[in-house]
Amino acid sequence: MPDSVKVLAVGSAVGAIRDVFAKIKAIDDKHGKFDFALCVGDFFGPLTDTDKEDEVSLLLDGKLEAPIECYIMQGANPLPDSVIQKFAKTGGELCKNVFLMSKSGLVTTANGLRIACLAGAYEQAVYSGAESAPGFASPFFSSQSIDRLLSNTLTTSSSKQDYKSLSAIQSSSSSSQLVDVFITNVWPASIPNFSNVPLPASNDSADVAPPLDDVCKRLKPRYHFSCSGQPPVFWEREPFVWEDENSRASRFISLGSFGGPAPESGKKQRWFYAFSIASNGAGSTAVANATKNPFSASMPSRKRPFQDQEESGGGNYIFGDVKQPGKRSRIENGPPGKPPPGYKCHRCDSNDHFINDCPERQKPPEGYICRLCNMPGHLVRDCPTKHAVGDTGGRKPKEGYVCRACGSEGHYLDDCPIVNQRNTGGEDGGGRRGKHAPVKEIGPDECWFCLSNPNLAKHLIVSIGEECYVTLPKGQIIPTQDGHAYVPGGGHVLIVPITHYPTLSTIPPDLAPPILDETERYKSALRLFYAKHSCIPVFFEVSRVSSKGARGVHAHVQAIPIPSSEFNVNDIENAFISQGRSQGIDFESENNVEEALASSAGGRNGYFRVDLPDGRKMVHLMKPNVPFSIQFGRQVLVSLLGTPERLDWKACMLSEEEDKADAQSFKTAFAPFVPS
Repeated sequence: MPDSVKVLAVGSAVGAIRDVFAKIKAIDDKHGKFDFALCVGDFFGPLTDTDKEDEVSLLLDGKLEAPIECYIMQGANPLPDSVIQKFAKTGGELCKNVFLMSKSGLVTTANGLRIACLAGAYEQAVYSGAESAPGFASPFFSSQSIDRLLSNTLTTSSSKQDYKSLSAIQSSSSSSQLVDVFITNVWPASIPNFSNVPLPASNDSADVAPPLDDVCKRLKPRYHFSCSGQPPVFWEREPFVWEDENSRASRFISLGSFGGPAPESGKKQRWFYAFSIASNGAGSTAVANATKNPFSASMPSRKRPFQDQEESGGGNYIFGDVKQPGKRSRIENGPPGKPPPGYKCHRCDSNDHFINDCPERQKPPEGYICRLCNMPGHLVRDCPTKHAVGDTGGRKPKEGYVCRACGSEGHYLDDCPIVNQRNTGGEDGGGRRGKHAPVKEIGPDECWFCLSNPNLAKHLIVSIGEECYVTLPKGQIIPTQDGHAYVPGGGHVLIVPITHYPTLSTIPPDLAPPILDETERYKSALRLFYAKHSCIPVFFEVSRVSSKGARGVHAHVQAIPIPSSEFNVNDIENAFISQGRSQGIDFESENNVEEALASSAGGRNGYFRVDLPDGRKMVHLMKPNVPFSIQFGRQVLVSLLGTPERLDWKACMLSEEEDKADAQSFKTAFAPFVPS
């Protein structure tokens, strides 16, 4: 492995794919050879003309050749459907030498560098209000996106990672969250703190995300690249160090845009940055021109005391080189609501108002497109759809959202009338409605897994018994479209009781034996089936009566084949223990497993259960008022298999034709093993 890696970072291509490849080639010929390129910001941009659409098609068909390996990301626009579909099929390789990083992704390159990516734009309402991490069809990221990124940086991948092709370059990390390079579409809010480098005049149009501050504290990237603003601006901050990591140095660079319209005045912003970085992960301990760390715990993110600014020797973030008085000085040195003497508005140079009150600030920049409605003429904060309500009076869901209780696209789950309809037998006898009222149990015709539901994906069912049926899930963990699935059809299946019960533990004792017996017989059949294909099984079950107040869960057990040539039972057990430890999830001792399961009988307590390949069980008892992610089992297994991009099942969904092909392959191969 070489001592250093030579990297070229470029700004938003905004759909000018052919041109940016030509420029990368020219720079590589003159200043290379570079090991790879990082394409930061909007690679595709908003598709508004045929030429750009044609270039996307040429890229996906392999007819636009990238001169060197290129890692690209989503910027502030949704990705084209064709790109999303290609990503779902290949895991990220759009064509030779072009690799799309997942929205909350971590990649370990062939050179051993850890590159983290948080794609998309920041909008406070979406960030805090989204129920799940938005996919590529959404321009935004959410709090769940950051949770997923931090989880991915703790992923421990197989040591058998194949670095021979781009399609095989996936997350390969250690127990440390530290990364070498971090790429985002937005700035951390605190990054200008303590810097002496003047901010660009148009910096008030740059997108900042306060939640990124904590991410940077965790990842401590050696290089952090962003491409933000309308238009994007170039700004390179002085390096700073992390004292708790042996003075590990970090550098932040915001790049201008390569593509897009030319600026009305002034020269084009610098859009590329070449650098060399040590491949051994060590940070420099002797950095010239270093400043105090902008993420210092004692340092407020945006508004800081004047004495701190003076000690840092830097200009004021909001007022340029004008010293900012304290809040009291505004009143003492000028009329209430008026700026202090010497203040000039960044937008119009007026001294009559603050920048927040500037009439020019209410106007969007030239060419600005609102990220909520994709229409020009107003800023996001003034978007008429920002406070749109759904069909039941609550917030209007984002496009593509479907209520889990009733299947409507017009309201969120919390606003669903089915969920909020109180039981007629409640203690208070009538009248009171809303989120805190008793909820109606979801009926079989509304349940995702009940055979009576006309919307059930029946084409995925591969076996029906007397008491249970077996089905492939939508967006299974195992990728099947790359030809490398160990088991025909992928092998990830669900064992589901035909009768609707919220959990296996809530089945009445007089009805439970035949259901539990057939569940175990299907498990035995799957063990033999997986063994024929050199795999060992992992079964897991989430037993929880309610989810966000709705008794709509249908009991099921998930079964996933793990290649026995790569992992053993200890690898699997340790993966659950280590991932659980990082999330505060503990498992009962082996001697206490049966007692723990018995204590959950009748649904009094929720539990998470894993059946290991050697027959041993792992049980975690859920605690009252302590959250537990229903995706925990999936998270552990995608981390173990080195495919963290498959954590979100929605991002792994296939077309109905592809699902049918997988189901038929599994059904045919499993037929000799189906229990009689």
